[in-house]
Amino acid sequence: MQQKSKLSFGPGAASIILIVVILSMSILGLLSYMMARNDLALTDRSARVTEEAYEVNSRAEKSFAQLDAVSVQTAAETDSRDEYLEKLSEALPENMSIDGDKVVWTEEEGTHTLSCEALLSDDTEGHISWGKHKMTVEMEGQWN
Repeated sequence: MQQKSKLSFGPGAASIILIVVILSMSILGLLSYMMARNDLALTDRSARVTEEAYEVNSRAEKSFAQLDAVSVQTAAETDSRDEYLEKLSEALPENMSIDGDKVVWTEEEGTHTLSCEALLSDDTEGHISWGKHKMTVEMEGQWN
């Protein structure tokens, strides 16, 4: 009769399997931690960029409202278009300037620059309207 061979693992084999399982779980845990940390960093950068965009846009809208109020007040105090443009030029905040029939200015926050242009109306009330509202973002080195 043939003898059947028994394959048996001693206590050393169980220890080796346990070590391999512990190392595998440790590596998976480390990789999960690194991914979570990188996701947090990306989320923080995205939040900062979004906050800057909303902040610069908010400031531009406030500047536009201020410009509209100054324009209406100046129009009420003047009789001619030339006098209106002259007095408006003097009353503008220092970051704004008149360029023909429009007022131009820029707002900056962090990496965001918003180029703004407001069109002066031809009516006698002095109301203005948005002409250009262009945002540029300098992202060199932000995502590295």
